Amino acid sequence: MIMIPESHRDLLERPVIVSLATVLPDGQPQVTPVWIDYDGEYLRVNSAAGRQKDKNMRRNSKVTIMALDPDNGYRWLEVRGEVVKIDESAGLEHINSLSAKYRNQPDYYASMPQMRGKEQRVMYKIRPVKVTKGG
Repeated sequence: MIMIPESHRDLLERPVIVSLATVLPDGQPQVTPVWIDYDGEYLRVNSAAGRQKDKNMRRNSKVTIMALDPDNGYRWLEVRGEVVKIDESAGLEHINSLSAKYRNQPDYYASMPQMRGKEQRVMYKIRPVKVTKGG
């Protein structure tokens, strides 16, 4: 099991917006800013079903996450990984947890009630396969 170095774990535990790279059907990378959490073994990100990153991860499980320290641009963490679980049943609870972390608002849809019930949230568990760090 590949572990996230203790020296850079804070980049996943703090509310740092990370870049998620997925693979488009033509092989080109697609990079999206996302919220993230880390459970000590897996990285977890969230999306709405049907979005491009959702389609990409369902088709090709290879992803890369880049976390850049907002306080020091030379300190970063790159995690290459594989999506090992796509969990629609945990999607809403997970996005609410991320909303609490990133916005101090435990209800993701509180600021956009018109979207409540209009999309299926999905949680993706990512197993790290290679970790590189700087700074």
